[in-house]
Amino acid sequence: MKTRHSKTPIQQCRYYEVDNIFEYMYETYINGNHSQLKILYKELRREARKEFIAFCFEMVSPQHRMQIMQAIV
Repeated sequence: MKTRHSKTPIQQCRYYEVDNIFEYMYETYINGNHSQLKILYKELRREARKEFIAFCFEMVSPQHRMQIMQAIV
């Protein structure tokens, strides 16, 4: 499968058929698919990556927040 790059959250929602790509990324991590989270993160544009990090600080539990940050770096 071809690698996707520089996609907006709206494009990602359509492609993966989800309502909120950031929630989908978080659920992917919670379900134990850490490598998929990294792939999804790299597919986003720079601005969308910043939005995902903001989402993590607002919506994600503190115990998972640091683990997610380590997984995407």
